Amino acid sequence: MKRAVLDAVIAARAEKRALALATNLKSGAQLAITEADSLGDLESSPAISAAAADALRHDKPVTIASDEGSVFIQPFNPPLRMFIVGGVHIAQALAPMGALAGYDVTVNDPRGSFASKDRFPSIALSDQWPDEALAAYAPDSRTAIVTLTHDPKLDDPALAMGLRSPAFYIGALGSRKTHAARLERLAGLGFSDTDLSRIHGPLGLALGGRSPAEIAIAALAQATQSLHENGQQK
Repeated sequence: MKRAVLDAVIAARAEKRALALATNLKSGAQLAITEADSLGDLESSPAISAAAADALRHDKPVTIASDEGSVFIQPFNPPLRMFIVGGVHIAQALAPMGALAGYDVTVNDPRGSFASKDRFPSIALSDQWPDEALAAYAPDSRTAIVTLTHDPKLDDPALAMGLRSPAFYIGALGSRKTHAARLERLAGLGFSDTDLSRIHGPLGLALGGRSPAEIAIAALAQATQSLHENGQQK
């Protein structure tokens, strides 16, 4: 691998940007492909660009045929992330489950006694207001957002930020009645029905469980389902 290509891969990994590395298996020529540009000694083509986008979307390598020989494309995606609003009992179950499933998990709660290291050992914590925290967090297409507080002052700003982002999953705890009122409030902020349909509420797959751990399982299962439906398989 040439130094310029290696540097591009290292930089993308460090900055948590998506990059696909295309390698001609006959000549060894390579091309590092990001959303912004491409770099390397392998000539770019629409077929390679399309295959790179597909490899990143599915998070799985692919080999394509070209006039110059077979081209192997390896994706380097940023890590999956999960942003949980509300350091409640469900979050205490969901955070370690999410970490076990491969997410970088952050629990956010401006109420100091909720988001504490005693309650969430080994989990990143934020005590900012959710909209401020999410603005700094910059959700991307590999991000899941889950709101658990039942408090519109905390959940609604987080959901609004999520809807303005490419987050692949947005889930909100609450009954159908609570969710209907939530959608009405968000519609008042200018969000369309299409926008609001991105919010999974009530939260989680309908598994029938009621305990905090069971609700956490249902939420993580729904996020996993959304991840795969969006083609971003791990």
